[in-house]
Amino acid sequence: MNNMNQMMKQVKKMQAQMLKAQEELEHKTFEGTAGGVVTVTVNGHKKVLSVDIKPEAVDPDDIEMLQDLVLTAINDALTKAEEVANSDMGKFTGGMKIPGLF
Repeated sequence: MNNMNQMMKQVKKMQAQMLKAQEELEHKTFEGTAGGVVTVTVNGHKKVLSVDIKPEAVDPDDIEMLQDLVLTAINDALTKAEEVANSDMGKFTGGMKIPGLF
């Protein structure tokens, strides 16, 4: 019975550490860029915080290029956020992917 209590304490401690790590991810920011003219900032919860487009990126005759640059920058930022989230949370999960955790 003492072993079970010890294990439950360890589980609660790990849960608290995971919750703290998830909260810290919200305050981390990641930038993705494309072509040096589009920059997107996201947080560790993969929410877009800002999009910066330099004037030289805007060509009324080539809107598709601007759209591609924005998508590329967003995906770059989200990839960086995902990598850090996986690394931070992987410390607790041993590399297992747990749906809904992060």
